[in-house]
Amino acid sequence: MENAKDSEVEEMTPPPLVGESECFLAVMEQASRAARLSKPVLVIGERGSGKELIASRLHYLSERWAKRLVKFNCAAVNDELLESELFGHVAGAFTGAVKARAGRFELANGGTLFLDELASMSLRLQEKLLRVLEYGEFERVGSSETQRVDVRVVAAANVDLPRMAASGRFREDLLDRLSFEVITLPPLRERREDILLLAQKFGEGMARELGREYFAGFSPAAEQQLLDYQWPGNVRELKNAVERAVYRLDSARRVVEQVTLDPFESPFRMSAAALAGTVGLAAEAAGPAAGSAASSSPAAALNAAPTTVWKFPLDFKTQVADYEVRLLRAALAQAQFRQTRAAEILGLNYHQLRGLLRKYDLLKELRGE
Repeated sequence: MENAKDSEVEEMTPPPLVGESECFLAVMEQASRAARLSKPVLVIGERGSGKELIASRLHYLSERWAKRLVKFNCAAVNDELLESELFGHVAGAFTGAVKARAGRFELANGGTLFLDELASMSLRLQEKLLRVLEYGEFERVGSSETQRVDVRVVAAANVDLPRMAASGRFREDLLDRLSFEVITLPPLRERREDILLLAQKFGEGMARELGREYFAGFSPAAEQQLLDYQWPGNVRELKNAVERAVYRLDSARRVVEQVTLDPFESPFRMSAAALAGTVGLAAEAAGPAAGSAASSSPAAALNAAPTTVWKFPLDFKTQVADYEVRLLRAALAQAQFRQTRAAEILGLNYHQLRGLLRKYDLLKELRGE
């Protein structure tokens, strides 16, 4: 039988967790206690706050540590494929199912299955998941033969599941079953004592990756930057910002003087030509007359007086962000929501476009949520 991809199957290594703040240590203690039992655990936290690392801790401190820890993001595939990814399928179950294939539950038998972004799962699949949690039984797609597994489920979400259950978008009985223990991860902005500790760790790691002898650290001004920022992307965002800062240093002996907190500030800055194209695009989306006027000359479009009248003082970053969102939406509409084409007409590559869509939380709109 062909198995599901092993890329989500983790090797037997302890999770790297760093922190000394009171709220962080409390969460670590809570996870350590919950690890002793094979009960389901629900991990709640903002993006980038370390939900996957908590799942690893729950696994490696449990009696299941010698078995597999399988990780899967439920939002990574559509509903039809998700059922096959989780529960497997038999040959001929659907077009393209040439061979039988084991799902994540079978791969995790005897171990732990981490299901991230659980809220994206349909009610139909939630019912099937509930059955596995209750009885350890399920059927592969296209089969009536019952499979039995012994799997501990750790689920994660970054949304308000009780509110979703109250509105009928999430099964209340599944929420009850998953919530033997609920671990709520504090955002990084509530872990101020950990910011510089984590930043130093990430800086040293990046220095080693670059082959440098050591990492000299941060200037007082850079440290204050790190402490003052609110970190909406939490630890993941901090890691990216620090690694980018170390990577851009001219010498291993230089101290990081300033941290670029906006990842789009430098690498994704548009050229004048690309910006001219987007101005014409926005005008075209507004209507034929506006499009012909704006597209007659890119230079004229760039130098034209703005049609929006602003009232000062204003929030500059908010105004720029709003303009970028409107450009992205106009480009997607022009490209008939083909992201590769939208990136091309904006003068970006595909990954840059995806980064901007994630930044402004526009991927949900593309999925029709």
